[in-house]
Amino acid sequence: MSIAQELDCKVQINSTQIAGTDKRVFDAMQTAIYEFMVTRKWTNETFKIEERIDCSILINITERIGADEFRGTLQIQARRPVFKTSYNTALLNFNDNDIVFKYTEAQPLEFVENTYTGNLTSILAFYAYFVIGLDYDSFALNGGTPYLQKALAVVNNAQSSGYQGWKAFDSNSNRYWLINNMLDATFTSMREAMYNIHHKGLDIMADNKDAGRAVILESLVELKKVHQVKPLSFSLQVFFIAKADEIVNVFCGGFPDEKAKVVTLLNEIDPTNSNKYNKITTCN
Repeated sequence: MSIAQELDCKVQINSTQIAGTDKRVFDAMQTAIYEFMVTRKWTNETFKIEERIDCSILINITERIGADEFRGTLQIQARRPVFKTSYNTALLNFNDNDIVFKYTEAQPLEFVENTYTGNLTSILAFYAYFVIGLDYDSFALNGGTPYLQKALAVVNNAQSSGYQGWKAFDSNSNRYWLINNMLDATFTSMREAMYNIHHKGLDIMADNKDAGRAVILESLVELKKVHQVKPLSFSLQVFFIAKADEIVNVFCGGFPDEKAKVVTLLNEIDPTNSNKYNKITTCN
């Protein structure tokens, strides 16, 4: 049996906005980040190669602040397979605009759990734990809690770092809120929906599309509880950025009453994507 670490993470560094800089440092950075993500053991679990969590990181470098300090954005995506299909469903598609870090070529990336060792490795470790938590949540109800708590610990350890993205008052849509909302009782229905939509909904659709779709509709109704307490919350926005297109595809094959119900619901709790949802009523 082949044993692997948890993450199958593709990494890309885009430095096209940085003129007149030796590109070797960005090639080295890309390799170092890739190796950090895929060779580090993030859990105590044993993974087979085919069980690794599919994710990708795109870092767009927008400024070289100094010889070893860089500013940019990071897009993190994560997916997981759906039972009995070749389809991969999106768990996360998030853009982090608070990326500033130091990197020195040939210097190893170090991360010590429960200790702040640098902004780059803290950011990477945060998203590693967050992605693993989401993946586990999609297979077992609240199954990702231990890893989401590790992501929270990374945030707590970075509070005195001086870098943006870790504090509540830096922004209302940053790493602090991403993890604190996930572990807040207000968002219990959202985590339940993550489990039900994926494991009780999508995972049974190969055998019974109607039953799977009914579970997904019921789960979306539950999300209204979150909306009622926290209208248009950041975490619901993150959820729908990843899931909106898929939801449209699922309900294009629905019954007329399902279509009407889901369109009305989604237009209320996720009005940003109304143009997408309104297509459900006419698609097949």
